[in-house]
Amino acid sequence: MPKERDSPVTVIRLPEHVVNRIAAGEVIERPASVVKELVENAIDAGATRVGIVTANGGKNLIRVADDGRGMDRQDLALAVERHCTSKLADDLLDIRTLGFRGEALPSIGAVSRLAVTSRAADGNDSAWTITVSGGRLDGPKPAALSRGTVVEVSDLFFATPARLKFLKNDRAEASAITEVIKRVAIAFPQIRFSLSGTDRSALELPPSDRSGRLADVIGREFIESAVEIDAVREGVRLSGLAGLPAFNRGNAQWQYFYVNGRPVRDRLLAGALRGAYSDFLARDRHPAAALFIDLDPHLVDVNVHPAKADVRFRDPGLVSGLMVGAIREALAGASGQPSAERGSALMSVLARSGSSGWRAQPSGMQHDWRASPYAPPSDASRPGAGFGEAQRTFEGTGPSAVAPAPEHEFQPGHPLGAARAQVHRNYIVSQTENGLVIVDQHAAHERIVYEALKAAIDRGLPSQILLIPEIVELPEEDVD
Repeated sequence: MPKERDSPVTVIRLPEHVVNRIAAGEVIERPASVVKELVENAIDAGATRVGIVTANGGKNLIRVADDGRGMDRQDLALAVERHCTSKLADDLLDIRTLGFRGEALPSIGAVSRLAVTSRAADGNDSAWTITVSGGRLDGPKPAALSRGTVVEVSDLFFATPARLKFLKNDRAEASAITEVIKRVAIAFPQIRFSLSGTDRSALELPPSDRSGRLADVIGREFIESAVEIDAVREGVRLSGLAGLPAFNRGNAQWQYFYVNGRPVRDRLLAGALRGAYSDFLARDRHPAAALFIDLDPHLVDVNVHPAKADVRFRDPGLVSGLMVGAIREALAGASGQPSAERGSALMSVLARSGSSGWRAQPSGMQHDWRASPYAPPSDASRPGAGFGEAQRTFEGTGPSAVAPAPEHEFQPGHPLGAARAQVHRNYIVSQTENGLVIVDQHAAHERIVYEALKAAIDRGLPSQILLIPEIVELPEEDVD
C-alpha cells in the first residue's frame, strides 16, 4: 500500500535534469532507438554516406558519421537543447523530414555521454565539438573535421541505470540495430550505409536503386519471387514489391512499410496486407513485402508516437482498400501462381463425381488411387482446367504407388500438369512442361469447399432458422 502523506499535497516544479530524463525515456528505449534518431538526422542533413560503429550492442559505444551539411558553432550549441530544430517552422501537418521535434540529441545527452563534432558545408568556419554528460553541457570548442557531422554516444543509460536492467543481451541489441539500419536503408537506396563494430559482422550497402537495395537487404530470392505493385487512388500512391504466396515466412519480419519515405510499423497497414493474402496463405504464415505509400503530408499525421513509429491516416479506409485491391490484383495476374481464378479451376476439375476420377478426400480419410483410375474431365483440353492426360490405370504396391511412363504426352496448358502418381495416399505428383507439381489432396479438398462457399455467397447461401436461438452478448460499441 502506498504510504499516506503527512502533509497536504504540494505541486512542485521538477528539476530540469529530471524533466529531460523523463522525456528521454519516451524517445530512447534502447540502443537501436539512438541509432535510428542519429541516422535520421544524417539523412535530413543531406548525407550521401552514413557510417555506423557500435560496441557491446550499442551500450558502450554508438558512433554515427555522415557527410551532410553539418553545423556551425551557433547551430551546434542549439542542437543539444530541447525543442530546437531546423526541420520545422510552425505547421505540424506539413512534415517532409524524418525528424522534426528537436528531441533526439538532448534526450540522448540526458542519459549518456554524448559528443557531437560538426563542420558546416560552406567551409568558412572550422569544425566545432560539444559534449553532454548526463545532461551537463560543455563547449562548443574548436575541433578537427573535414566535413559533415560525427556523433559519438558512450555509456548509454549511465545516468538512468535502472533502464540498463531492461535491455537484452549484446547480441539481441546488435541485431535490433541492424534491423533499424536495414529498414532505413530500403527507403533511401541512393545513400551508402556501412555498419561495423566489435559486436557484429560488417554490413555494407552501396548506393543502388530500390530493387537493388531490396536484394541487398532481403535477398535476391525475394526479388525473383515477388510481383510489382504500382497503383494510385484519389491522390494516394502505393508502390513496391509483394512476395508471391509461395514465398512466405513464419513471422512478419520481412514486412516493410513506408509512408512518405518514413519507416513505420502500422497496424492498419499490417492488417491490410494480411487481408490481401487471406485467400492465399494459411493463418500462421506471413507474406514478405516492401510497400511504399506516398501522399500529401496533410493527409497523414506522423506526430502520434514519440518514436514516430506509428502514423494516422485521415482516410484509413482509402489506404487499406488501395493496398488490398492492388495486391490481390497483382497476385491474381501473376503467371503460373496460385490465385482465386486458379482455385476455381482446381475446384471445377477435382470436385467432379464419378467412378472414373479421383476425388479429394476430407481430412482424415484415405483413398486408394489404384482403385479408381484417373480419367480427365470432358473439357480437359480447356486451358487452365487443372490436370490433363490420357486415361490410364496406375499400378503399384505399398503405401506409395508410382505410375508407369505415359503412352502419350499430356496436352499443354494445364496448370497442374499431368497426374503421374499418388504418394502415401495423400499427395498427387503431376508432371508439367518444365517441372513437377505436388498436390496435397486434403488441402485441395479444403480449397474446393472454400471456393464453393465463395461462389455461393454471390448467389445466396442456403440457411435456416436455428431450432434453439443462440444468444450472443456484445458490448454496446460492438453492437453499433
